[in-house]
Order: sequence, then C-alpha cells, then structure tokens
Amino acid sequence: MSDPRVAEHMPLLKGAWTHEVAAKFVAAKEERWRSDGLGHWAILADDRYVGWGGFQKEGDEWDFGLVLMPAAFGLGARITRKAVAFARGDTRIPFVTFLLSPSRRNLAALDRLGATFVGKIEHDGATFLKYRLETR
Repeated sequence: MSDPRVAEHMPLLKGAWTHEVAAKFVAAKEERWRSDGLGHWAILADDRYVGWGGFQKEGDEWDFGLVLMPAAFGLGARITRKAVAFARGDTRIPFVTFLLSPSRRNLAALDRLGATFVGKIEHDGATFLKYRLETR
C-alpha cells in the first residue's frame, strides 16, 4: 500500500502507510467478516503473498476490490475471474460492483467479464468509475 504504483490507483488512501494505519485497516477488514460473513482475502500465488482482495458490502451491494503488489499486476484478470466464479456460486451475491479509480486506463478485462459501466460516482469524497456485473 506504500508503493506509489499501487497508491496512485487508490484515491481513498491518504497519508503515510504506517504500522498503526495498517493495523486499523486490517481490523476494519476483519470486522467486515464478522458483520457480513464475507470480506477480503490474502491472495497467494505459488505460495507467496501477492496482494489482497475480495468482497465488501457497500449498502445493499457487494463490491469487489483487488490490490496487488506491482510484481503481480499481471495476475489481476485471473484472480478476478476466480472471484467472480465464487460470487456466481454464492446466493448472497446477485451482482458485483467494481469501483475503480479514474486513473485506471485498461478496463477491457471488465468488458470481457460482461460488466457494464454504471457511471462516475462519489464515495467517501473521491470519484470512482462504477461497473456492475450480474452473477445470476
């Protein structure tokens, strides 16, 4: 999260990524598991940590987020396809949303998944590109 190549696509990431900030962040993500029964996972490739991602409830919608270490950026589409397959098998998730930073330029993978552009939205004071993918 402290790598500038990661941070540039995370408009909600403000300030330095310290141990204290990281601990609060992890606690908030763990609370999502307790409150919603689903949340983010550590992502491994070849038994090595490459990032985190998963589903987070935003109101009545399940949003999918994925943050990868720069060396693993090429794994995003494959990881997202696996997550979407999970969502399609989970009756709690009739559709998935994706909130992407406007700095993101390569959005063709969302088109290939069948996601549709909803529009630009404001979330916690930042602008995002919102996409939606039906899972039923």
